[in-house]
Amino acid sequence: MLRFGVLGAGHLGKIHLRLLQESEKIELAGFYDPDPQVSLAVQEEFGYTAFPSAEKLIAAVDVVDIVTPTLTHFELAKQAIGLGKHVFLEKPITFDVQQAQTLTALAEEQGVLGMVGHVERFNPAFKAAQSSITAPMFIETHRLAEFNPRGTDVPVVLDLMIHDIDIVLAVVNSPIKEISASGVSVISDTPDIANARIAFENGCVANLTSSRISLKNMRKSRFFQKDAYIAVDFLSKKVEIVKMKNAPEKAEDFALILQNAEGVRKQIYFDNPSIQPSNAIGEELESFAAAIESGHSPIVSFKHGTKALEVAQQIISKF
Repeated sequence: MLRFGVLGAGHLGKIHLRLLQESEKIELAGFYDPDPQVSLAVQEEFGYTAFPSAEKLIAAVDVVDIVTPTLTHFELAKQAIGLGKHVFLEKPITFDVQQAQTLTALAEEQGVLGMVGHVERFNPAFKAAQSSITAPMFIETHRLAEFNPRGTDVPVVLDLMIHDIDIVLAVVNSPIKEISASGVSVISDTPDIANARIAFENGCVANLTSSRISLKNMRKSRFFQKDAYIAVDFLSKKVEIVKMKNAPEKAEDFALILQNAEGVRKQIYFDNPSIQPSNAIGEELESFAAAIESGHSPIVSFKHGTKALEVAQQIISKF
């Protein structure tokens, strides 16, 4: 059983600690947080082992789970990889693309695996819909959040939109042709609201909107493709799939039939796939452990994380 250690015991770090502790497939060694008061409070409240330094924790584990501010990712991951440790990095992989590329190359050189925490890949609603998203030609995403000071050290594109960038890149099998975007800083020093339009060479267009100063939370994506519409609500974990097929000559009495100007008749079918409840963060951590043990590439590798970051930085450059 692989020994995991967590760097960072903030809000998300504590979630990782709890899920690792509860996992039957992973052994939790403990954690390190640079704030002594946080470290002591977490150790006393939950009983996790607190290490005196990042170096001590890295030396004691097989896998380093880095749940610290983005600006610290590179140095911590570089240190862990250099000691031959597998690394799980919360998204975004790093603050800039060059750092991400350096980590990817270093991990390959050291023969260790790296995974990035693009957790929406493990969202049960997306997993239920993914097999139906075969050739989308228009995608629209809205990721809106109420204001929270956490995450404002980076633009909303790196804080929120990057989730949807990763999802879009995962379902569109085509190089990017063009990106246009706009962003506005309202309360932070970096943009709080952003919209991006990504045009792919195969003709697909993705329109992404993110805000961290919304009055309500929303995480919805809609995928349009030939004869199908798929809506995924990442927040409520619901999926709606509407498919169209050539209508039979004699349709049932209550069948929903559409006919265009050319006389082509289509019948509409509604499909509500079964959604299996799961904890996406716990599942992604266990999937990384399984990838290490099997020697397979993680579902969201450093290369995937780097590509998402590349696109995010291209969007930011358009502001």
